[in-house]
Order: sequence, then C-alpha cells, then structure tokens
Amino acid sequence: MQVTETLNEGLKRGYAITVTAAELDAKVEEKLKEAQPTIEMKGFRKGKVPMALLRKQFGQRLMGESMQEAIDGALTSHLEESGDRPAAQPEMKMTNEDWKEGDDVNVDVSYEKLPEIEDVDFTKIKLERMVVKADEDSVKEALDSLAESPQAVSYEAKKTQAKKDDQVILDFVGKVDGEAFEGGAAEDYPLVLGSNSFIPGFEDGLLKVKAGDKKDVEVTFPDDYQAENLAGKKAVFSCTIKEVKGPKKPKLDDELAKKFGAEDLDGLKAQISERLEAEYTGASRAVAKRGLLDVLDKKVSFELPASLVEAEANQIAHQLWHEENPEVEGHDHPEIKPTDEHTKLAERRVKLGLLLADIGQKADVKVSDQEMTQAIMNQARQYPGQERQFFDFVQQNAQFRQQLQAPLFEDKVVDHIFEQAAVKDKEVSKDDLQKAVEKLEEE
Repeated sequence: MQVTETLNEGLKRGYAITVTAAELDAKVEEKLKEAQPTIEMKGFRKGKVPMALLRKQFGQRLMGESMQEAIDGALTSHLEESGDRPAAQPEMKMTNEDWKEGDDVNVDVSYEKLPEIEDVDFTKIKLERMVVKADEDSVKEALDSLAESPQAVSYEAKKTQAKKDDQVILDFVGKVDGEAFEGGAAEDYPLVLGSNSFIPGFEDGLLKVKAGDKKDVEVTFPDDYQAENLAGKKAVFSCTIKEVKGPKKPKLDDELAKKFGAEDLDGLKAQISERLEAEYTGASRAVAKRGLLDVLDKKVSFELPASLVEAEANQIAHQLWHEENPEVEGHDHPEIKPTDEHTKLAERRVKLGLLLADIGQKADVKVSDQEMTQAIMNQARQYPGQERQFFDFVQQNAQFRQQLQAPLFEDKVVDHIFEQAAVKDKEVSKDDLQKAVEKLEEE
C-alpha cells in the first residue's frame, strides 16, 4: 500500500492512496479462510467447501469490503502517524473508475486539518465581574409583582358593571346553527375578563354586564381552531350572569407568603432575595463570559479551516433569513448567500469554538453522565406528558446528545479559565447590569 502526498497548502492536505491487487487478493483470501469453517454448501460437508468455490460464491462481495477496509486502514494509519485531525469528514474519490478485478485501486483523499493552537497563559487575562445585591427595593418590587399575580389575587362581589380584570361567574350554552355543541356549556364558570382564555370576542362581549343579566354573545371560531368541526364557524353563547366580582389586591402578609409556599412573609422575602441574586449572578456570568471571549478573540490567532467558516457563514445567513421571513418554511426559497458580515461572525465563532475545544481537551474537561442526565431532564420538562418519548429520542439520536453536551462542555471550559484568570468583582446597580445584558442581546 502506498500513500503519496499531493497537496500541502496551509491546512489543506491531499493524498493519493494505492492499494495493490495483491494486497486486495490477500485480504479476500484471509476473509474466506476465516469464514470457511462455518460455511455449508450442497455436496460438501460443513467447513470443507473448496476455496475456489468460496471465492466464486463470495469473492465479489468480499472484494468490496476488503477494498473499503484497506483504504480506511491506510487513512487511519496516516492520521495516527501525522497527528492530523481532519476538520470534517475527509473526501475520498476512486480515480480509476474503470477498475476491474486484478487492478490496483487508486484513491484520492483530501481534507482540511485542524490547526495547531498555542497554549494561553490564563493568569494574564484580566476580567471584571459585575456583582449586584438584592436590595430592599428590588425585593419589594418583586413582592408587589407577586401580589398582582393570578395566584395571589382574590375577588369580592360588586354591584357595578363588569370591566377588564373583573371576574364574572356565569352559566353559558354555545350553539352553532342553532345546535348546541360538545364542550360548549358550563355552569358557575369563573372567567376573568381580559385573560384571553376564551374565543376572541367572547370576553369583550361580557364587558358592562351585571349580576342577573342574560346576554347572547356572538363570536366566530378561529380558522385554525383545534376542533375542526367548529373552525371558522359562527356561534352564539347564551350567558346568564350569576355574579360580578372585582379584584382585591392582597396584603403583603404571612397569608400571602403561604400561597407561595413560604412559612411567613420574612421567609418569602428570603426566597425572593435568593432568587433575585441567582438571576443577577447568571446575568453577570453571561456578561463576564462575553468579555472573556472578546479577550480570547483578540489574544489568540491561528489559521481557520475554510470549510468550517463557509459552513458556519451559510448557517448564519440561513438562520437570519428565516427569522426575517418566518412565513417561509423548509428550503423552498431563493439562494441565500452569506455577506461579509456573516463571514466575519462565522470566523469568530469557528475560532472560539476550536480554541475552547482545544483548551478543554488539554485540561481534560469532561461532561459527566450526571450532568448530561440533568440536561436531558431539563429539556424533557418542555414536553409534559411526552417525557418517555423524549428520552427514547435522545437515546437514539447521537447528534442531538452532542447538541445538548456542547454548551455544557463550553461552560465548564469557561469556568476552568475563570478559575485561573485575574477576575475582579465590581459592585454595580441592577440597572447597570441590565444595560450590560441588553448590550449583549443587541450585538
């Protein structure tokens, strides 16, 4: 077997691999001898079929297997010897397409290798980390927000007309073309006007009603309504108003705290303070991480695989195009060409991705099974009632598992750098942190 270099330009590599006919024949012979003891054929005892018959029966199929194994083996040996790590799957092309048994096999292999990346002295990296404390005003603001939530608000009877945010207790029967339909009736139903929990137009039709009123409300079911027999149909709901209640803002006391699982008001305040500081810490970390990536982007330089940059630029262009044209699904659209701005962003992403991967590999950063399980469980919560199907999907989809693992790995590498970098804490206001986060989102 011969491996000859044909291209060595930057990160691009090319090789011509020749597998001789004799080598292929020897591999086929080896496979036939290995299988011979188990093969039965009419007229011969098990394991006694002559090699000539075995070659005639199975030789052609084994020749293809041997050819592939020989080429793969040659490439693997080359990569081990050279230390090259291809940036993507190497391209392989058989150059003697008119090949016939007895000929050598000639294959051209090409790939871009991953660049060599110099070590970074993290101790020389200086970063600032924003620290925000949950002050009394922030806790009070959060408490007021909780007090206005549906879980906390209570209602008391009123004699005036119903308005937005009032609760109406009613009986109703819905009819389409004069016929009542399934699921269209209820008694003593509590409906908060403005909650948008009913068909569009229904709640507006109950504004200004009073206890004891009877009113027919005409609505039209949306065209995409889940019950196909009602979609797009006009309906009339005959309503009897039992009671109208106005919202009553609760007091900030121990009773309110118990509604949210705390023993008393001080306990609820402590929970809110802890939650706020966790949110501030998460936001601060995101800002610090962006600062670190900016420093690394400027500090480290190496050649980038053009194929990776091109693929990333295309992906960015497609993603942004679909965000601007949400009505278009799939790939039925004009050709989308990346701009210089897309390519510049792609270069940064590829560069930082390769750099963090290299740092993580050298530091032996690993994502544990426990961390992966937790990530899968977090994702599964987004599909209530379908958790089992989601777990099965994850088990069968290696690419999706990699997508879940990638951000976990990246965050662990970032933490590894933070531990060694010179990070200075700076106490700032909540507004300052919010502005920094908004700036990140704008970029």
